[in-house]
Amino acid sequence: MNTKTSFKELNLNNAFLFALALSDPELCRIILELIIGKPLGPIKVETEKSIMFSSDFRSIRLDVYASDQSHVDYDLEMQNEGDKDSLPKRSRLYQAEMDVKSLNPGDDFVCLGSSYIIFICTFDPFEDQLFRYTFENICYETGKPLNDGTCKIFLNTRGTNHSDVSPVLIHFLQYVENSTDAFVEQMQDDTLNQIHRKISELKASREWEAKYMKFEELLRREHEDGEAAGKVIGTVIGEKRMADLISFLLRDGLEYEIPKIAADEKLRETYYHKYQL
Repeated sequence: MNTKTSFKELNLNNAFLFALALSDPELCRIILELIIGKPLGPIKVETEKSIMFSSDFRSIRLDVYASDQSHVDYDLEMQNEGDKDSLPKRSRLYQAEMDVKSLNPGDDFVCLGSSYIIFICTFDPFEDQLFRYTFENICYETGKPLNDGTCKIFLNTRGTNHSDVSPVLIHFLQYVENSTDAFVEQMQDDTLNQIHRKISELKASREWEAKYMKFEELLRREHEDGEAAGKVIGTVIGEKRMADLISFLLRDGLEYEIPKIAADEKLRETYYHKYQL
């Protein structure tokens, strides 16, 4: 992340701004309708899932959890970089978390609602140059859907299949990396104008600008702490390549794996192989 970028200059691909913007139920609804491709009605956003609503900014993911009146749940996350090979497994984890949250003890499984896991990526997660990748469970033998109510969508801001995707969704995905007045004026898109007005209002807030600066400082400190922890772990384990592995994990936003690789030799070897160490 470029710490020299001011709050007013952020694009929507900044995870902080994305989570902040989609905590607005109306803006969240507009963006979800673009992605899902149908009207959804009122949306409820659980703002406590977003990092900026945590008093100390710790232990909260930068994703957005929402639900609609039909009891359909949505989990959205902005993904800029990192280990794209882990995205499928992460979507599986998020799905499990949503399912557990949806059922109370003693509830019948028929009470389990439908759900969408959505990653908006500023890279091509599957390298087929599509703007959208949609996954649902089907039977290999018959091609029939399982109808378990789950759907995972990976959006790519750099897709090339323009004829297969609605222009307004393409405009939004381009806006993610170019959230400027000039781009919005060029697109002449009413929906994009709505989104940009709300984003501009947030950027004008001095309160949120101050919280963003605090967030940036926390990330810097955690990065430094992670590097220090890596050196200690490397010394304890006695392997020179551990320090290099820690550096790769920090670079790819996988600092939460550092304690695991210290305790799990098999996982450590997996990462050594992955990074060719």
